[in-house]
Amino acid sequence: VTLFFLSTRGLRSIPSLSQFRRLRYLWINNNKIQDLTFLIKNYCLTELYLNNNELTDISGALKHLCSLQILFLHNNELKKLGKTVKELKGMISLQTLNLFQNPLAYDPDYRLHVIYFLPSVQLLDRKLVTRRERESALHLYNPKRAWVMQSIAFGKRADTSLGTTVGSSRCTQPARRPIMPSVLKWFGNVQEMDLLCSFCRVPFEDPEDAVLVRATTRSLMEFSSVDWSKVATCQERRLENKAEEPLEKLTVQFR
Repeated sequence: VTLFFLSTRGLRSIPSLSQFRRLRYLWINNNKIQDLTFLIKNYCLTELYLNNNELTDISGALKHLCSLQILFLHNNELKKLGKTVKELKGMISLQTLNLFQNPLAYDPDYRLHVIYFLPSVQLLDRKLVTRRERESALHLYNPKRAWVMQSIAFGKRADTSLGTTVGSSRCTQPARRPIMPSVLKWFGNVQEMDLLCSFCRVPFEDPEDAVLVRATTRSLMEFSSVDWSKVATCQERRLENKAEEPLEKLTVQFR
C-alpha cells in the first residue's frame, strides 16, 4: 500500500499505520485529528495532507519524515512558530508547505522565519519564495553572514559597510599602451610575451589585434592520430608470426 485517502470522515484518532512501511501519499485532511503519533513508522511519506484538523502541536511526530516533499498543515491550531519550524528542519526535501490559518501565521516575522530556517521550501502558503525574501530573511536572522556575502566582490573582500554600494570599478592607474602586432616580432618566447601582456590594461581598438595576441600566447597543443585498421590484432600476431611494420603516426601542432 502506497496511498491512503482518509479525508472528510469525521476521524478524531487513527490507529498506527506502521504496517504500511511503503506508504507515500496520505490524505487525512478535513477531520478532527489532534494527535499524529500513528505516523512514527512511515518513513517513506512524500506527500502528507493534514489541513483542516484540530492539531495544536506537532512536536516529535513529523521530524523523521526526511523524504517529505509536500506538507499541508493550514487551518489548524498551531500556535508556537519556533517549535513548529524546529520539527520540520530535518525535512531537507520539503518544497511545498502550507501553514496559513494557524495562530502562528500572525507572527509579524512569520514568513521570513520559515524561509530562513526551512531553505528547501520553494512554495510557502501558495506563494513562491522570492530571492528578495531570502535576502531579507538572511539580513534579519544572520546579519553577520549577510554582511560577509555583501562585502565579497569578484572573489576579493571589499571594505564596505552593510548597505553601502561599491563605487565604479574603473582603474585609477594611468592607462598603458596596448601591444600591437608589430611588437610581437621582438619577443622570442611565450614567457616574455606573457610578461609584457601582464602590463597591458587597455582593450585593443582593433579586435583582430586582440585575437592575434591571444593566439600567440596560447599554449601549444598537439594531436596525434593512427590508422588502427593497419594494426594487427592479438590473434593475427599469433598466426602470422612475422615482424610488424612500424605504424604511421600523424601529428599536428597548433596554438
